Amino acid sequence: MQQEAIKNPSIESMSIGVVGLGDIGGGAARSIAAAGHQLVVCDLRADVLEGFAEIATLATSPAELARQCTITLISVVNDAQVREVVTGANGLLSGAAAGSIIIVASTISPVTVIDLAAKAEKSGVSLIDCGVSGGPSAAATGDLICMVGGAEEVIERARPALDSFSSLVVHMGDLGSGLIAKLARNVVQYGSWLAAFEGQRIAEAAGIELSKLAAVIRASDAKIGGASTLMFRPTVAPMGPDDHEGLVGAMRAAAELAQKDLATALQTAAQLGLELPGALVTQKYCDSIFGVGEVL
Repeated sequence: MQQEAIKNPSIESMSIGVVGLGDIGGGAARSIAAAGHQLVVCDLRADVLEGFAEIATLATSPAELARQCTITLISVVNDAQVREVVTGANGLLSGAAAGSIIIVASTISPVTVIDLAAKAEKSGVSLIDCGVSGGPSAAATGDLICMVGGAEEVIERARPALDSFSSLVVHMGDLGSGLIAKLARNVVQYGSWLAAFEGQRIAEAAGIELSKLAAVIRASDAKIGGASTLMFRPTVAPMGPDDHEGLVGAMRAAAELAQKDLATALQTAAQLGLELPGALVTQKYCDSIFGVGEVL
């Protein structure tokens, strides 16, 4: 049975719940408590739950938690778990009041989020998605980067919770766009790690100490930036006649230099008996990366 509808609670009286107390959820929960909010937590692992006894009210189910909260953050592993937390027999919608808000911070399918939001709406509950970046250390210090999708009005009402565990909150667009932005961010991250892995392979094969290579890359990135260096245009489409001639020329020159460097790296790798599939793909799409290639 649902409780009486919540009427725009003040920040001072806000009660915030967290379901899932892993590295991200646990850190966010502690940040929420540190910000002065009333914290209610729920986790299937009794030992983990007990670890929050001094700073939170412990709930035995999402439904019990929802009956006490105006905003609930979900940080579990996958789509099936999120569905169970929201719509299960003892899920959030079994106890949430009309006017309350569910924030999905799990990295799941945007389709799942949209479907759950529709179900929540029937109960008068708002649901938004929130991709997070920064890892456990950022969660613990309240410095997560939040990429949020959903209605502006709902996001603004959720701000006290979002601000308590983040250093940056960006409204990415409609429902699902926060998680799509998180997936895009992950593609950048994991692709960068592949590049780092292949770079280490060629260095190690040549007898270079990897700690030295790492030191050089960190120092270099601090000067020239990392993967976001080329993310300054409003589109990834090829540059056209409306783009500044100087910029187009500079990007063509940069692409040519990159092509030369990649060809030399691949040649050297072959001489060392190595294959670098990631570098081959980068070489193939190099011109497009710099905005001077064909439409992909």
